[in-house]
Amino acid sequence: MEHLASRRKLWYTISLIIILPGFISLIVFGLNRGIEFTGGTLWEIEFAQPVTTEQINNVLAAHGLDNARVQLADNSAGEPNRVAVIRVKELQQGSAEKDAVAAAITQDVGPFTELQLSSVGSSVSRDITRRSFFAVAIASIGILLYIAYAFRNTQNPLLYGIAAIVAMMHDVLVVLGIFSILGEVRGVEIDSLFVTALLTIIGFSVHDTIVVFDRIRENLARRVAPTFEEVVNYSLAQTLVRSLNTSMTVVFTLLALYLFGGESTKEFVLALMIGVISGTFSSLFNASQLLVSWETGEIQRLWERIKNFGRTPAPAPSGR
Repeated sequence: MEHLASRRKLWYTISLIIILPGFISLIVFGLNRGIEFTGGTLWEIEFAQPVTTEQINNVLAAHGLDNARVQLADNSAGEPNRVAVIRVKELQQGSAEKDAVAAAITQDVGPFTELQLSSVGSSVSRDITRRSFFAVAIASIGILLYIAYAFRNTQNPLLYGIAAIVAMMHDVLVVLGIFSILGEVRGVEIDSLFVTALLTIIGFSVHDTIVVFDRIRENLARRVAPTFEEVVNYSLAQTLVRSLNTSMTVVFTLLALYLFGGESTKEFVLALMIGVISGTFSSLFNASQLLVSWETGEIQRLWERIKNFGRTPAPAPSGR
């Protein structure tokens, strides 16, 4: 088999190419957060006739709801758009304000049927956001400590934990970046189910990484090759097919759920599918390669170059 470990710069470059567009999108646009993270009301209504966003926006603006976002439901069947999804500030069911807006929409746009009305207060949305970050942070720390303990008999157990965390963050950034782009292009929102998908992706990624690391540890003990790089390459050759087979069965299942499942779970399944593919790549071609880069001193030399970047070298002493 081709020496996979010797091509680590290629794997790093592929990861960078994948992550960079999404990372830029995260900086420029951020994530399109749902009402669970922003607070407010999601109001989904269906009209008896086709409508436009301008018609609904005009009514909402007349009632002081200028910051409302109106989106017509995606209609791939080519039928007229009759379902509108309205996101506004908190608008309680049965309140006088909500009744007044509903009456105005009926009068100016047309009769409608209310399909859904969900409200989340600002304090609740802040609590959900805080708990989401807390859950990811605790999971990361727990993974680092567990892997460091599990590989305590290796030469550098903490390095294994750090490499697994870097691979895990690679997968999280890939998913976040893609969903940032989708949020800007297609209006895809993230919600608490998205956080559940991220935590599931973290678990899958680390599981696959541990399988590769465990084989590296076994082969190091057996001294199957003279150098650490060759041991890693031999371990990858042993685990590559197993990892790909496991991942493909999961991807095919998720693909079936995405194509034939309910609309409410599409984004959740899509996040999982992206994460599983990214997790397989990072476990095989990032986490293990980071171990090699550290053992060969590449990371240390890169860090020295970064620290010395822009510094003027000291002049050589002149001879007498």
